[in-house]
Amino acid sequence: MIIKLSDHAEEMMIERGISMKEIENAIRMGSKFIQKPNKIVAEYTYFSVVYKKIGDAYYIITVQPRW
Repeated sequence: MIIKLSDHAEEMMIERGISMKEIENAIRMGSKFIQKPNKIVAEYTYFSVVYKKIGDAYYIITVQPRW
C-alpha cells in the first residue's frame, strides 16, 4: 500500500500520536464515506483519516479525532 502524507497530515499524526500502521488499518478496515467533492473519510477507532485515492496511492490530507 502506497501512502503519501500532506505536511499537515504528518503534523497531525505526530501531535495526536497516530502511527502509519494505524492509518493503514483505517484505510483497510475503517468505516468509509465520501466527503464532497472527491475525498474519502475512513473512521477507525478514535480517529478519522481524510484522503484521496490517486492511482495506486492514498494521499492523506488530514488525521483528526472522531467526535
